[in-house]
Amino acid sequence: MGFWSLLDVASMPILQMLIICVLGAFMATDYLKLLPPDARKSMNKIVFVVFTPSLVFASLAKSVTLQDLISWWFMPVNIGLTFLFGGIFGWIAVKILRPKPHLEGLIIATCSAGNLGNLLLILVPAICKEDGNPFGDHTVCASDGLSYVSLSMALGGLYIWTYTYHLIRSSAMRYKAMKAAEESSKKPNTDIDAKESSNLLEGGEEHVSITMTTTNSPEDDTRYQTIESSGSDSNLVTQKASTWSKLLGTLHQILKELLAPPTLSAIIGLIFGAIAWLKYLIIGDSAPLRFIQDSVQLLGNGTIPCMTLILGGNLTQGLRKAGIKPLVILAVVCVRYVILPVVGIGVVKAAARIGLLAADPLYHFVLMIQYTLPPAMNIGTMTQLFDVAQEECSVLFLWTYLVAAISLTVWSTVFMWILS
Repeated sequence: MGFWSLLDVASMPILQMLIICVLGAFMATDYLKLLPPDARKSMNKIVFVVFTPSLVFASLAKSVTLQDLISWWFMPVNIGLTFLFGGIFGWIAVKILRPKPHLEGLIIATCSAGNLGNLLLILVPAICKEDGNPFGDHTVCASDGLSYVSLSMALGGLYIWTYTYHLIRSSAMRYKAMKAAEESSKKPNTDIDAKESSNLLEGGEEHVSITMTTTNSPEDDTRYQTIESSGSDSNLVTQKASTWSKLLGTLHQILKELLAPPTLSAIIGLIFGAIAWLKYLIIGDSAPLRFIQDSVQLLGNGTIPCMTLILGGNLTQGLRKAGIKPLVILAVVCVRYVILPVVGIGVVKAAARIGLLAADPLYHFVLMIQYTLPPAMNIGTMTQLFDVAQEECSVLFLWTYLVAAISLTVWSTVFMWILS
């Protein structure tokens, strides 16, 4: 495949996304008023609760088997490493650039979470159909590529709706708590009886103890030691209770995020894909409950268009008032399209050298390309869901997806040259 053929293949999904994004921006203008902010929020909730879970379940239940999970065990590890390295470099960028507080989680998320779904679904089969690709027969390549991409998309969704979802959620909560604290601190103290020292004295008596000693009798020493001992025991019990309550709170939060619709659907999809008799119930032309899979897949097909329309609608506000610095955009582009692909080559080559990977060059290519993709579009859904940095997210996506057309072409060529 030549450079221009690769450019055509790599740019197709980017151009499709940009066309739908422009349509969403036009629909959100005052001229049409089809996607006002309230409509975008309502559509986003539907995407979160219905469309995304349907897409994840349909792809997992149909394309992944237990044998695939055993044979391709390194893929979830590889995707986890993309999130790990991307998160580390994103955190470094945040520490160096010191952006506005509400952008910190967004920057780390866009550096770590790649679009492991629709771009790969178009890119990999298109490369397989081209003459001169290093992956063998067109039909076999396209079939194997679809299986790899389906597992990649499903596992990516699992990571995104656990790690990235938690990251955006916690970042939004910290930012909103900080804003609430700032607003409360600006309110004047209207208490008539308030004095300069009132806050120091109120409620402080239980923390202040004044001990006056007039004798040094053994009885006093014993009584003092007893009181001190009981106080220490009380503090120890309090600390243990506090630690236990924090642990329970953490477990409750993890369970809550695992029960988010996209994550729950990924778990159920893995179960249906891995257990043969459950798979045969809904997958295949002779499956008795095949209408379930058809219905779920039909709903899942609406995920990408709806997310892209929402992204375009947010872009109309983002271009006018988004407070994102060019250095932040440059940092995300460098992490996603320069640093991570180099890391990906090193990881995959090292894993292949020590015998952790199957000898299929297409499998190696998919593992490498996972480090090169633009940010996951689900991040836009999350920022809309928690009402934080939606406009900045749209602007960041616009530039990263524009650069992705060239980046995917260059790195795809490099990866195929390495694997040929």
